[in-house]
Amino acid sequence: MSDSEPKKAEVLALILARGGSKSVPRKNIMPVNGRPLIAYTIRQALTSRFVTRTIVSTDDEEIADISREWGAEIPFMRPPELAQDDSVDLEAFVHCLAWLRDNEGYEPELVVHLRATGPVRRVEVIDQGIEMLLKTPDADSLRTVVLAKQTPFKMWRFDGSYIVPVVTLPGVPEAHSVARQSLPKAYWQNGYVDVIRRETILEKNSMVGDSVLGIEIDEPVFDIDYPDDVARVAEGLRRLEQGLPLSDEKETDDRHPV
Repeated sequence: MSDSEPKKAEVLALILARGGSKSVPRKNIMPVNGRPLIAYTIRQALTSRFVTRTIVSTDDEEIADISREWGAEIPFMRPPELAQDDSVDLEAFVHCLAWLRDNEGYEPELVVHLRATGPVRRVEVIDQGIEMLLKTPDADSLRTVVLAKQTPFKMWRFDGSYIVPVVTLPGVPEAHSVARQSLPKAYWQNGYVDVIRRETILEKNSMVGDSVLGIEIDEPVFDIDYPDDVARVAEGLRRLEQGLPLSDEKETDDRHPV
């Protein structure tokens, strides 16, 4: 690279993969269509035009060995206390970034959160998210979302024997009784891909920050939470690799139900 060319941003893809999954044991490395599940996400990160480094954070030696075989780095093992059922992503991200800074002097500009259990994703969407955040310096992060199936403005929660609205809409005293067509659309975060600035994680101690960009995903999103999800993910991966639509049904539901 010549001195006149701009320096490429350091973009770290971080894949969290602990060994203690309960609902689907060992799901991060279970074989799906002939490959360990995590291999699909590693390959997507390595294929990205913007990702410059791909790391798997795990507490499990077998997951570490398989991840290395598929091209990911394992510069450290995640401490067991950060790989429990109730551990949160932020703890593992802070640990990774602090370790890389303290041991290697490595400080990426952006961190891409790719979930191994949701491998049915398009690399071009990963790149779109990275590019959007790189071009928007005022934003702290980016998340992918889908249109929520139900509007939160018609949801309630219990407060003792009474119920109160989950959310309110400024300027609309009783949004729960307003026709849904008059309510703003709401979106559900789907975990397809998140992109976060390093400073957001380490300085704001947050996975999102204060200003969040969004990309709407307009096709089915697949994830393995339960055993019966495995077949759907396998079919989604097959369709993705063959360039087929991810569903035989056209996604026509562009509105919230009443």
